[in-house]
Amino acid sequence: MNPPIAQSSDNAHAALVIFAKAPIPSEVKTRLCPPLTPDEAATLHGSFVLDMLERSKLAVAKLQLPFHRYLACTPSSELVFFKIMEERQGVRLLDQVGEDLGQRLHHTFAHLFAKGYKQVIIVGTDVPTLPLSVYQDALTLLGRADLVLGPALDGGYYLIGLKQPAEKLFAGVPWSTDQVLSVTQQHAKALGLSIGLTTPWRDVDTIADLQALITEGQEDDKKPKQNRVFSMRTTGTLQLLATRLKSR
Repeated sequence: MNPPIAQSSDNAHAALVIFAKAPIPSEVKTRLCPPLTPDEAATLHGSFVLDMLERSKLAVAKLQLPFHRYLACTPSSELVFFKIMEERQGVRLLDQVGEDLGQRLHHTFAHLFAKGYKQVIIVGTDVPTLPLSVYQDALTLLGRADLVLGPALDGGYYLIGLKQPAEKLFAGVPWSTDQVLSVTQQHAKALGLSIGLTTPWRDVDTIADLQALITEGQEDDKKPKQNRVFSMRTTGTLQLLATRLKSR
């Protein structure tokens, strides 16, 4: 049995937000298609969303972190998939609002700071094996820095945290390029924001990323059950995709 979920506490002063797209074929993980089919990519993405919800819930409970957990949804929090996540994962829903990723991130930060949170951390869904300790590390770093970033190996970032809105931080960032992290750091310095960095981690955007994750999953599957990082759901999905990719 896990200990009580800390997010139920009224003493939570921080918000942890998982940014997620609904697993709709041809709308998610499009850079993996081909060789994946749109349905396969959507299934993989849906499993990642569940992984992030389950692991963030475990992190909050196990480490007793002062977070309320949110799921920032697109295209709409009214979709059945998100409503099921709300019910089963004990997460609060909100809509992503804005024309590009920068606007959506800023709006989410501004919305939650307006609710009274002192620290807000946003994480993506492409890091299903992210260590639970990263959430604690990010919160600790945010205690002494204005901005915390989780560097992705492809030059982007998988996590961002702030203590107050910073709209200019997101203006003019070349999203979906290998310059995202460096440009964001440049903007932060220009704004006078101090920066803390968490552990670099691989997110899954390309076939090379997926192949690396498949290999990691195969190694993880050899470990004792209690030591495994991958969910059985994602392990099964990766095994199926690995078999299918061999014939394509």
